[in-house]
Amino acid sequence: MNPSKVVAIVIAVLLTATGVPARGSTPKALAGDITFSTPSGTFTTSVTVALSTAIGSAQIRYSTDGTVPTAASTPYASPLTLTATTQLRAQAFVAGTAAGSMGTQIYVRRAVEAAGNNLPLLLLDDYGKGKPGRDYVDAAAMLFDPGTAGTTSLAAAPVVATRAVMRLRGQSSAMFDKTPWRIEFRDDADEDAGYPVLGMPADGDWVLRGPFPDKALVREAVMMEIAKQMGLATPRYRFVELYTNFDANPVAAADYQGVYLIEETIENDKDRLDLKKLDPEDVTEPDVTGGYILALEWLAAEEPTLTCTGAAATCWNFLEVKDPDDLVPAQRTWLNAYIQRFHDMLHSQGFASQYPSWIDVGSWVDLIILNEFGRDMDSYVRSTYFYKDRSGPLVAGPVWDKDLTFGVGGYESNNQTSGFQYQSQNRQPQASDWFKILLSDPAFQTRLRARWQSLRQTVLSEASLTTLVNGLTTPLTAGAARNFQKWPNLTTAMIGPFVTPTANTWQGQVQTMRTWMTQRATWLDSTAGWGGGGTTPPPGGSCTATITPGTVWGDRYNTSVTVTGATTWTVTLAITAPQQVTTTWSAAFTNGGTTLTVKPNGSGNTFGFTTMTNGNSSARPRITSCAAG
Repeated sequence: MNPSKVVAIVIAVLLTATGVPARGSTPKALAGDITFSTPSGTFTTSVTVALSTAIGSAQIRYSTDGTVPTAASTPYASPLTLTATTQLRAQAFVAGTAAGSMGTQIYVRRAVEAAGNNLPLLLLDDYGKGKPGRDYVDAAAMLFDPGTAGTTSLAAAPVVATRAVMRLRGQSSAMFDKTPWRIEFRDDADEDAGYPVLGMPADGDWVLRGPFPDKALVREAVMMEIAKQMGLATPRYRFVELYTNFDANPVAAADYQGVYLIEETIENDKDRLDLKKLDPEDVTEPDVTGGYILALEWLAAEEPTLTCTGAAATCWNFLEVKDPDDLVPAQRTWLNAYIQRFHDMLHSQGFASQYPSWIDVGSWVDLIILNEFGRDMDSYVRSTYFYKDRSGPLVAGPVWDKDLTFGVGGYESNNQTSGFQYQSQNRQPQASDWFKILLSDPAFQTRLRARWQSLRQTVLSEASLTTLVNGLTTPLTAGAARNFQKWPNLTTAMIGPFVTPTANTWQGQVQTMRTWMTQRATWLDSTAGWGGGGTTPPPGGSCTATITPGTVWGDRYNTSVTVTGATTWTVTLAITAPQQVTTTWSAAFTNGGTTLTVKPNGSGNTFGFTTMTNGNSSARPRITSCAAG
């Protein structure tokens, strides 16, 4: 396939640019020392381009397949007429030697205009290579901004036109037809090129998220806005509409892909998470103490990772160093030892008096409140970020990947408006027990309760939440209609593996989300949550726990347990080794390997779990005690 045939992706973005100056490459820089009579853009039938240069005695040579022009490339003699999507690259030569900077312009053929669109448009091309996978492929990027006119189209002049690379991103979201993408802007030398995107500071690295299980389309944005108002580190974003064309034909109406977000990546950069940067020679304190960005990525961590030493039942797992990813051995050793000391401190008897000197307590409190208010299905175990600046504490954040919230997901009871997510989050092997340990400290709980009650008067008041949702959804009305023409899943309960609300209209989906938020806040306002002054546990007593065998398949089986005689209880079960509990639901579990301790989490008096036999298929869990109170 001719690589000049471009795969086109068009994204319409909600907010307009505000003149933020670019760092790195600009559209002018991409043209180099070549003057193109027609700048980068789209066309319908053909486009004519004349080339010239101010370099004396120069011969221009060019390519139309994206390759770098050489002294053997086609010499320019007269204006070029292009009839297919083309990456046109040109270089001046004097006496057979390249002179000045190479120039590139990109021309994309289209069969759709998207006229009158109130959203900006971003066009990405991967030169006919088909739908990208996990590896980066060369691409082109153009951004069309409505500006003061209020509308734009694919026929408008792009405000950004640059080379790029793109790849598939995400974990569970990567399996959806509405595909998430990672893009990086590049210059003519294939280096990062910083461009301002729709009012966000200039950078080359961006993420494209496509809300799919989230049929209100704004859960990620709601969580990001709340986090930002609370003071947590939060990436910037803009809403988008997306067209993808993965063949050599012109971009067409059928290539529409729905509403997306274009979002900043998390990185150590002056306009993102601005930390001290580590140099290879920074291997002793205080220089080696930062900055670092870490994340718990359950079953998805990539190297470099940090390894825990200690009891398997309490150790952390899947802790990835996100930035810098090119640690020298001494830096990795120091960081691993630092996290190990932090972990060991939390497991010591005197942890309550020590942790305030290790962490930024306020950020950890706020992240817990954010996670619990939205009941983020992946909270505490995946996309859970921390950062540490030089000589600074361990800070919770930035916030990332918050679409499985407000009733979407269905695992670990996260679609329930009652109960705490940290009590339900029992994936094995665990990511960490750090949050649970902090929550066992009465002083931490007191601060958490006070912060919640304060936020309910400001950021999380009913009036503030209503204003927030209205502000996010109103500009999406036309885009949402197009989105659900493409993806008619409003009444589909299961989207992939996720439980989702159903409604006949997008407006109904938004209202369902609003209702869930109100009910969730009401529960958190109760004495069972963070309201009032707390409650006194009832006196101890007895209760009855009854096991009901569940489904058996392959090397695993389900077990259901119902408790009677009390609403507040603790059930203890014995698990026969080498069997292992892997999944739990509808209660708060503490997994000690051969002992399983269970308490209610607001989901009722029936709970369940899945056990892997690990070669012992005859044994079954046994109730060893049921205590009321």
